[in-house]
Amino acid sequence: MPKSTSKTKQPPSRAYQRMLSGRRLDILAPSPLDIEIEDIAHGLARVSRWNGQTTGRYGYSVAQHSVLVERLFSRNSPAMPQKWRLACLLHDAAEYVIGDMITPFKAALGTDYKKIEKRLEEAVHIRFGLPAILPQKIEFAIKRADRMSAYIEATQIAGFSADEAVKLFTRPRGTPADFDITPLPPHAAAKAFLRQFTLLAGS
Repeated sequence: MPKSTSKTKQPPSRAYQRMLSGRRLDILAPSPLDIEIEDIAHGLARVSRWNGQTTGRYGYSVAQHSVLVERLFSRNSPAMPQKWRLACLLHDAAEYVIGDMITPFKAALGTDYKKIEKRLEEAVHIRFGLPAILPQKIEFAIKRADRMSAYIEATQIAGFSADEAVKLFTRPRGTPADFDITPLPPHAAAKAFLRQFTLLAGS
């Protein structure tokens, strides 16, 4: 049998994203030194949750979502040390580079996507003085607040009925009913994110 002349396609050794700060972040091997909070805030304020399928004049950004999740996290655990509140605020920070994808699509992309996302998360944590891998109990607490946020967003701005949202996203016990969401313009969402970061990071 003749030997095949086709070559296995190799992934690129580098995949840089140039940021407005001038930093060049290698998405496949991110360095904490190339991560700036202003770039994160700017990017997250322009990435829409729910693929943009939300009510309101503006898309509901990941930056605004992150602030909401941190508020829920702090409300759930008011005695939580400040560094874990910061970790919560940054829980979706990787999306300033790779965007926000709905959960079913993330699952379809498989392990390669999750590996890239995990490397970015770890680089962000190191950049801002957090452990690369968060303690399991903190991850669980952040996830609970994230699920609360998903339910609130789904029923308020993403067109889901309460019954649909419970089935698809669950409604963790204690999910408040007193959070009203109004999607902000990008500059306001970025400002709110940076304001909360400054408060939690102590800078």
